[in-house]
Amino acid sequence: MAMLTEVYGKIIGIGKYTPDKVLTNYDLEKFVDTSHDWIMQRTGIFERKVVDSSLATSDIASRAALTAMERAEISPEDIDAIIVGTATPDHMFPSTACIVQEKIGACNAFAFDLNAGCTGFIYGLSVADSFIKSGKCKTCLIIGAEILSKFLNWSDRTSCVLFGDGAGAVILHKSETPGIKNIILKSNGKYADLLYMPAGGSRQPASAETVEKNLHTVHMKGKEVFKIAVNNLSFIAEKLLEKDKLEASDLDLFVPHQANKRIIDAVANKLGLAQEQIFMNIHNYGNTSAASIPIALDEAHEKGEIEKGENVLITAFGAGLTWGGALIEF
Repeated sequence: MAMLTEVYGKIIGIGKYTPDKVLTNYDLEKFVDTSHDWIMQRTGIFERKVVDSSLATSDIASRAALTAMERAEISPEDIDAIIVGTATPDHMFPSTACIVQEKIGACNAFAFDLNAGCTGFIYGLSVADSFIKSGKCKTCLIIGAEILSKFLNWSDRTSCVLFGDGAGAVILHKSETPGIKNIILKSNGKYADLLYMPAGGSRQPASAETVEKNLHTVHMKGKEVFKIAVNNLSFIAEKLLEKDKLEASDLDLFVPHQANKRIIDAVANKLGLAQEQIFMNIHNYGNTSAASIPIALDEAHEKGEIEKGENVLITAFGAGLTWGGALIEF
C-alpha cells in the first residue's frame, strides 16, 4: 500500500502596505494630553502610520495582497480562498474580503472576513492551513488589514497613542515540505469588556447619542489586558516549542504581535530569548492589530532576518479576548 504524503501549508509570498503619512509622538503632543516620553516609556512607540480619509481597509489590503502575489509568482486566478482578518471592515456587509477579491481579480476564489481582533491574522492562517491540509484548497491568500485611526477617540490618551494603520498579506500554498508546523488558538469571552467598541452592532445600533458619546471608538482597560497577554502568550509559546520538541534557543526568530514593547520584553524574558532572536518594529508602526504580524514578517524578510529553513514563532492577542501562536518553517 502506498504511503500517504503529508501535506503542509507553506508561505511562498509576503507583502505589506503602510501609509505614507507619519504621526509621531511629537505630533500627538500638539492635540492630545500626552508627551513623547510618556508614550515611549509605556509602549515603545515613536510613530505610527495613518491613512488619508479617501482610503478604506479593502484598498490597503489589496495593495498588500498584490505585493505578496507578485513575490509568490502567482496569478489572481490561482487563488482558491481569500481570508481577511480585520476589526475595521469597509462595511458591516458585504465582507471586505469580497471587495478585495474584485480589486485583485481573484475570480476563482471564495472570500470571507474573520474578526478575532489583533489575533485575526493567526486565526486566518490556521483556517487556511486547514483548508490546504484537507484538500479543499491549494493556494490561499491571508490578509491582516486595519484602519484603526478612524475608530479612535483622540481625547483618550490611554488608547489613541497606541494604534496605527496598515496591511500585511501572505500566500499560503500546498507543499510536501514543512511550512506551518503547529498552531494553537485560544479565547475567553469572560474578558470581552476589556477591549471592545461599544456601539455600531445590534447591541447598540448607531444613533446621535452613541456618536456624541464616542461609543464607536476603541475602549480598552490596558492594565488588565497587559497581565492576561503576558501570561497567555508565554504559555502559548512554550506549548508550541514543546509540541515540536524545541528549546527557546532553537528559534531563529520570534515575531510577536507589536502591541507594547513592555509586553514583548516580558514574554521574551519568560521564554529566555536572546535579544537577537526577537523582531520588533513597534516603534515605527504602533499597534496595527491584525496587520501587525504580517507587516513584521514582511519587514523581517526584507531585512534578511528570515531565511529559508528557519524556525519562526509568531504570537498575538486581541479583543475577545483571543490569543494564539504558530510555529513556522520558512
